Amino acid sequence: MAQEKVQIRNRRATYDYEIIERYVAGIQLSGTEIKSIRGGHASLPDSYCYFHKGELWVKGMRVQEYFYGTFNNHAPERERKLLLQKKELRKLERKTKESGLTIVPLLLFINDKGLAKLEIALARGKKQYDKRETLKENDAKRDMDRAKKHF
Repeated sequence: MAQEKVQIRNRRATYDYEIIERYVAGIQLSGTEIKSIRGGHASLPDSYCYFHKGELWVKGMRVQEYFYGTFNNHAPERERKLLLQKKELRKLERKTKESGLTIVPLLLFINDKGLAKLEIALARGKKQYDKRETLKENDAKRDMDRAKKHF
């Protein structure tokens, strides 16, 4: 029996930010957290990443408490450490300090080996008119696809 793929998206990120570079990072989790994520009980809408003492952390990622966890259950909104190579960490830290870019989580998933991974992106915030332009482009693309299906 094949296990379902867990993919929890941050839909808000592509609306609010212009994505520049993408990275896949590991996450440091406790036992009940990974069980809860495998059940699909996590959300990313208000989460963001920041540096503290040279390490990358994700804040605002909500992982619900595990239903069968007892007294050793985890805190749902605790900050979690992201695992990247030092070279990538230095590059990201330099870019966020220099040019006013930010790091946002895009996708939380379980890889083939059963490990939880977080796809993060180096991003620049969109202005209001950029958001309207994106919506117009998406509507036009949708209309074109509908027109193709009818003919």
